[in-house]
Amino acid sequence: MTVLRDYAAGFAQPTLPFGAGVFGAGGARFDEVIAPDGTLRPAWKGMAEAAFGLTPDELRRVDGEIVRFLADDGVTYVPPGSDPVAWRLDPVPLVIDAETWAPLGVGLSQRAELLNALADDLYGLRRLLRTGIVPAAAVFAHAGYLRPLVGAPATGDRSPLLLAATDLGRDAAGDWHVLADRVQAPSGLGFAMENRRVLSQVLPELYQERELHRLEPYFAALRAALLAAAPAGVDDPRVVVLTPGTHSETAYDQAFLASALGFPLVQGEDLTVRDGRVWIAPAGGSLPTERVDVILRRVDAEWCDPLEFRGNSRLGVAGLTDIARRGGVTIANGLGAGVLENPALLPYMPAICEALLGEQLRLPQVPTWWLGDEAQRAAALEKLDAPASLDPIAPEVIVRAIDAPAADLAGLSRDALRARIDAAPEKYVLQERLPLSQAPVWSSPDGIGGADPQPLVLRGFALRYGSSYRPLVGGLATVTAPGVRRPSALSPQTKDVWVLKDAPDDPDQGLVEVEAVELARAVPALAPRALEDMYWSGRYAERTEDLLRLLLVADTHLDRLRADAGSGRAEVARTLVQALQSLAGARSNDPEAELRSLLLDVGRPGSAAQGIERLRNALGGVRDQLSSDTWRVFAHTQRAATTLRSSGRSHHITETAGRMLTAILSLQGVTASMMRDAGWHAIELGRYLERGVQLCRLLRATVIERRVGAVERDTLESTLVAAESSITFRRRYRGAVRAAGLIELLLMDPDNPRSLGFALHEIGEHLAALPLSSGSTRPERLVEELAAQVRDLEASTLATSSVSRRGALEDLLIDVQAQLGTISDAITELHFATGQAPQPLTALDLTEVAVDA
Repeated sequence: MTVLRDYAAGFAQPTLPFGAGVFGAGGARFDEVIAPDGTLRPAWKGMAEAAFGLTPDELRRVDGEIVRFLADDGVTYVPPGSDPVAWRLDPVPLVIDAETWAPLGVGLSQRAELLNALADDLYGLRRLLRTGIVPAAAVFAHAGYLRPLVGAPATGDRSPLLLAATDLGRDAAGDWHVLADRVQAPSGLGFAMENRRVLSQVLPELYQERELHRLEPYFAALRAALLAAAPAGVDDPRVVVLTPGTHSETAYDQAFLASALGFPLVQGEDLTVRDGRVWIAPAGGSLPTERVDVILRRVDAEWCDPLEFRGNSRLGVAGLTDIARRGGVTIANGLGAGVLENPALLPYMPAICEALLGEQLRLPQVPTWWLGDEAQRAAALEKLDAPASLDPIAPEVIVRAIDAPAADLAGLSRDALRARIDAAPEKYVLQERLPLSQAPVWSSPDGIGGADPQPLVLRGFALRYGSSYRPLVGGLATVTAPGVRRPSALSPQTKDVWVLKDAPDDPDQGLVEVEAVELARAVPALAPRALEDMYWSGRYAERTEDLLRLLLVADTHLDRLRADAGSGRAEVARTLVQALQSLAGARSNDPEAELRSLLLDVGRPGSAAQGIERLRNALGGVRDQLSSDTWRVFAHTQRAATTLRSSGRSHHITETAGRMLTAILSLQGVTASMMRDAGWHAIELGRYLERGVQLCRLLRATVIERRVGAVERDTLESTLVAAESSITFRRRYRGAVRAAGLIELLLMDPDNPRSLGFALHEIGEHLAALPLSSGSTRPERLVEELAAQVRDLEASTLATSSVSRRGALEDLLIDVQAQLGTISDAITELHFATGQAPQPLTALDLTEVAVDA
């Protein structure tokens, strides 16, 4: 038997309940694959042969490939308060035929148009509130209703609602119901596109079996819509994607959108307000030159402007609300859109639709009662008092706060819940739970593997394109298990959504041709924060590479020591381990345990593991600037670390360090393909500055102390290997390794890419290419001064030792390292600093306010 045949055989009546005690006995479920008579749904009939031929072994292989592809692309989800976790994609797609999709697509378009009209009314004429169609308390009690925006003039004919998302579920009859509207900062488009990209690669036969709508045209339409949304009179609009940062739950989704659309990904600190406009914040206190006309917002409105909303917000831009009110910038979606997510509006949506659009509502919502209305509250409390209403596994109804997560009320007793409702009934709604439709979800907990029926929620999207809303023909499906809270270590389990075409020649997404945008060459300026992230990515990459090289040399000597415990070998091995500990501190007296810790311990300052993690974080902040190949680096290092954790063999240390080094080195190949803009120069600047720092630290740990005989020779040779200069040395110098030759090659040689002199030359070149460099700035002067000092050095003098130490060399290296630190600080102050960090007014006492005034 194959996986789907087993699934079909297990559901002769797929609309029967899942089973009492697991999902409750109260609801029959619509199955997305199998009809009640045991036959395939229409959407699956054309793929029957390919789909039903999938065996457990094949799906296990496909599932493994999905995990690998997602890891290679660096696709993650960040649960609140947790570290990023791997994104999860089920290998079995949700397939919908054209006939089923057609009314759903119409309903999504109407829903977006209705939400847009509702936002216009709530912040404009407020006819719904004046006539009582919507109770005022249902709106005013919601934190998303932003009073500073009430009465703001409309800006032309542009819609404040550019992109709407709607969460949908099917009932037992297969009819779609709205579960929630997501318009504050709707996420999921990037994840949906990534799901499609991966699944089309791992299941090409199934993917090509039927004609289905591709997603790419929708992204082109979104790009065109954003450019068209610019304020009146702007001929060459600049669009940015505003993100809360890499710790956002959907940071990957935001970065994917920015990259796919070709717009910069910015954070609040990257923007500033001046002269009635929004600009990219310049460094060094200079005047801004890069105007921003459209902001695709992924920051909740209350965090977007500390002057108007949350005073302690560091995610927004002071003054942004006023600029938006005056039409100086377009924000998509508008700052007031959060109120549209208010579940207290759901009971009134049919009446709202008739009042604003003059139409019947196409998509009904899940039955909802707003508890601020006495009649609705009485009916809701009667349902709440029913015996099965608060079943901890699968309650038939759920009480939700209108502007807080449903999980906030989880675990409350009936009495505690009633007390909260009695205290502020207008803040709560009661909703019925739909018996959501089910679909096969691959699982293999026991290694055997099979498809289990699990309920689904579909997130649909609608875009304001031209004069109407166009639905995304597809979406993002999420597996949901009522009563089962997902562990924080896991991301949502998702499915790709395949919508079949009615005819093979139907245009993808129904878009015959996306409106062409006039071709214009533009090199958008990078925000100082982005430049700083790139600079530090270069530093972390070089720091990790140099540590791994030294670790590999040390491990080689430890292996030789195990085979031949001679005193000379022991001293060389000890010197190299001490050199590693000078970089990352000491954790263990056992050398093997030390090397393992350096490769695996993310919490150990200076370790390779921490360097890789910080490199990932720095690059995550500029993901829109980078090739997708970048994230393969971290997938490979993670797999290498996993292998080492599961093995106790010493030779795996060398293997793991080698694999990590290969991955880090491949990053240079990725950056080599970047455009030679300020971001690339910042990466290379960081790389060479860190190379100089690490070279000083290596020489201080290995060359300062003068040894004798074979120990001196082996130590110097190991230093050359760690500095990747042993072959160069043999080509340059005859005879055995001498300290003078090593010092000359690694400090002064202008042609050796691993030398300090070469690094200083590259620092000067890349520094000169940064926007604020003039040839006479302080960082440039400091670099020129240090380079001249290095050019005048005498290797023979530095190699001379007093007793057993090369004191002159030690003094020089300490001084050079300090100067490199000063150069780094000067670079940060000139090129990355945008002024003093904003300080909340609440942090100032009245005396300070008065003095400042």
